Amino acid sequence: MTGIEAFVGELNILGRSFEERIGQVASLDDLESFKVEFLGRKGKLAAILDTLTALPPADRGTAGKNANYWKNFFSEAIDARRTALNRAEANAELSRFDPSLPGRRPYPGSLHPVTLVTQEICEVFTGLGFEVVSGPEVENDWYNFEALNIPPEHPARDMQDTLYVSESIVLRTHTSPLQVRSMMSGKPPLAVIAPGKVYRRDSDLTHTPMFHQIEGLLVDHQVSMAELRGTLTSFVQQLFGASVKVRFRPSFFPFTEPSAEVDISCVLCGGTGAIAGAPCRVCKTTGWVEILGCGMVDPNVFKAVGYDPDVYTGFAFGLGVERVAMLKYGIGDLRMFFENDVRFLEQFS
Repeated sequence: MTGIEAFVGELNILGRSFEERIGQVASLDDLESFKVEFLGRKGKLAAILDTLTALPPADRGTAGKNANYWKNFFSEAIDARRTALNRAEANAELSRFDPSLPGRRPYPGSLHPVTLVTQEICEVFTGLGFEVVSGPEVENDWYNFEALNIPPEHPARDMQDTLYVSESIVLRTHTSPLQVRSMMSGKPPLAVIAPGKVYRRDSDLTHTPMFHQIEGLLVDHQVSMAELRGTLTSFVQQLFGASVKVRFRPSFFPFTEPSAEVDISCVLCGGTGAIAGAPCRVCKTTGWVEILGCGMVDPNVFKAVGYDPDVYTGFAFGLGVERVAMLKYGIGDLRMFFENDVRFLEQFS
């Protein structure tokens, strides 16, 4: 037997062995091992090809064609077997499917607690006859400050920690500009509530550069401080319960006079200042928690929007939504609202 005949004979024997065994490969892992055995760099085909250089040069072309034929045959057969095994695995998976089992429920989403509290606050005030309004978050200095009795030299501007876009354009520091816009676009009687995002150059454990406020405004003939007190007391008790106590403390805001801050009895300790004998961390043992600011609209604000302060009076108020949400849900860390921890958010689904 010549060298070429022996070479081709070995290839044919290898091919028959391959054909006999390929159908017996039962898993993808076994198929990979089988592929390495026949087509690997140290496999059986490679071992035969190593003898190619021992053939006479005239026979090497024929030997190479035979070797390539079997190499392609092996590769195609292995690919076909892999497809068959994948199909069998998929069919086996389907055969295990029980259509009588209940379907998987979709993962329930939820509204953010700040959104939930905003909606609840707006529902309370719309029930009291207020209209919800909205407006731009990038605001003109006149709407954000001057029309609200805060001229350029006013020290209250230092309290705002304003983020300026340009000399006269700011990211609104409160939603009070919507009160001005509402008054300029309509005539009394007027009752509006303005929820939205506000921005200040402030960031620590209890403050964030962006937060949410809700401002309210009521203007009509002979509106009094008694109506302000009655409206806000009704609001607080609808939000936190009829047992919550409310008190008003004198304060100062440039756009209201007189002004007040509103406290409620601590919702965590029930106004006692202690929980199970330990000091209450929310009210700091006082039994009271500040919740919003309010007051009667300053006559200068009415003059800025073209209202006659001798004819009309009104009250305004503003609150931070995150603070109300922390009290309502017993949340101790403001940062939890912004960290997007699913374990926290799914509690509100």
